[in-house]
Amino acid sequence: MTIAVTGSIATDHLMRFPGRFAEQLVADQLSHISLSFLVDDLVVRRGGVGGNIAYAMGVLGGAPVLVGAVGADFAEYRAWLEGNGVDCSPVHVSQTAHTARFVCTTDEAMAQIASFYPGAMSEARDISLAEVTGTHGVDLVLIGANDPEAMARHTDECRQLGVPFAADPSQQLARLSGEESARLIDGAAYLFTNEYEWGLLQQKTGLTEAQIRAMVGLRVTTLGGNGVEIVERDGRRTHVGVVPERAKVDPTGVGDAFRAGFLLGHRAGLSLERAAQLGSLVAVLVLETTGTQEWTFDRPDAVKRLTVAYGQDAADEIAAILP
Repeated sequence: MTIAVTGSIATDHLMRFPGRFAEQLVADQLSHISLSFLVDDLVVRRGGVGGNIAYAMGVLGGAPVLVGAVGADFAEYRAWLEGNGVDCSPVHVSQTAHTARFVCTTDEAMAQIASFYPGAMSEARDISLAEVTGTHGVDLVLIGANDPEAMARHTDECRQLGVPFAADPSQQLARLSGEESARLIDGAAYLFTNEYEWGLLQQKTGLTEAQIRAMVGLRVTTLGGNGVEIVERDGRRTHVGVVPERAKVDPTGVGDAFRAGFLLGHRAGLSLERAAQLGSLVAVLVLETTGTQEWTFDRPDAVKRLTVAYGQDAADEIAAILP
């Protein structure tokens, strides 16, 4: 089983505001908004949707292939990913632009305000998946948030090549039109969104829940602290709760972590419920850590937490595929 992960590769500049954004907003002045937040700290971490998901899959013992575009400043990041089991050979290195930057401030309520500079990511549109899928024996392609033209190209190529794909438009839904959004999900084996993105996808495309369900194999909608809902094409629904957190440190990358655990588990033969439980475990490990790739995996502790959250049978089944 080999999963190709396409998506942004970036460095994350993460800051924390010791208050609540909501308390700084004046409802009748939003059209004139001008705010500056004095933050407590700044950390710079490795990130990007593609990098985060590939890293998590590598840590869990998978063999992910990362596909994306970076700048010449990627060398240290590349060594980090390769040291954690990620094949970076298809990554395109720009000769003119820096690796993308994600700048995010999180308040004490875990609300976030962020900006994203694409940089070299814009060159991802020049990458063809045909050679990658052929030479690496790819069984599934995850198409994550990336340069919009790259996302469209990779989706079309998967359909042409007959390679199953997971649609994960996430942050780019805000920029995509309804027609573009519908193009990205049509024929997907998996559709990933969070709860807000699911509503936005329906609003932008004008499609009903039933119409979207007919277009995809599985709809996987994360619900924050309420867990995740999985809906199959025939309408059957599976709900899985979260693994209780030990601390809420930083929500950045939690969704990426869930996707990595879920896809790795499901493609390895776990049921939808068990795969979602594995995804929830990886998600909480990221939630409890500052940065999206600073968490580590401890098998005994992981099995213990799965047992507490979901029971011994669930822990035993999931543990069978863990390193």
